[in-house]
Amino acid sequence: MQTFSAFDGALLIDKPAGPTSHDIVDVIRSEFGLKKVGHCGTLDPNATGLLILVLGKSTKLSEKLMSDDKVYEGSMKLGQTTNTYDSEGEILESRPVPEFALEQLNETAKGFVGDQMQLPPMVSAVKKDGVPLYKLARKGIEVERKERFIHVYRFPIIAYENETAWFSITCTKGAYVRTLAHDFGAKLGCGAHLSTLRRSASGKLNVKDAIAFEDAVKLSHDELAKRVIPILRLASAIA
Repeated sequence: MQTFSAFDGALLIDKPAGPTSHDIVDVIRSEFGLKKVGHCGTLDPNATGLLILVLGKSTKLSEKLMSDDKVYEGSMKLGQTTNTYDSEGEILESRPVPEFALEQLNETAKGFVGDQMQLPPMVSAVKKDGVPLYKLARKGIEVERKERFIHVYRFPIIAYENETAWFSITCTKGAYVRTLAHDFGAKLGCGAHLSTLRRSASGKLNVKDAIAFEDAVKLSHDELAKRVIPILRLASAIA
């Protein structure tokens, strides 16, 4: 009979803006002396919210956890396109923004609901011949990318003010919200980029049950163990 330790399971972290997902993994691994730590689904450095860390024997469940649908909240800045499709990039073009009503924006957003093929942005962790695209992008190299199948379940525009649109989106794994924001702006005719993004849920796991990263690193070894979702409960949640 297989036995499991208190650190065979998942730790839900509420990621702050700034560190990479890999940074979070490295800190948790070193601070608590854990041999096996991985994460399920990369968040961009400036994105916040739910980051699922898999510890010990639960790393075997990472692929299943990553395949779950995701829920995000965020905002888009209309009138500006950037080379990264988000606020971190260089502004490529600025255009005047027409007087949009919230209803008009929602009508455009409805066009993104459903099955579609999406081209990953150059500034992404997708690999070409083993090299992450963002490393090539930093050298000014653009390469051909393969489109990937995604599905958007819902994409309501919740509020609109000062040329900024706040939204919620539920989508399949692998969807780039930055690309959706860029394409949304293109459909409007004025351009747009993603200005903020927060992941609130992945499958049945929710950021409401996560611990802030800055609080997690202050815990003792035993206190952190109490925050870990045991591997058997985790497996039943994703079955």
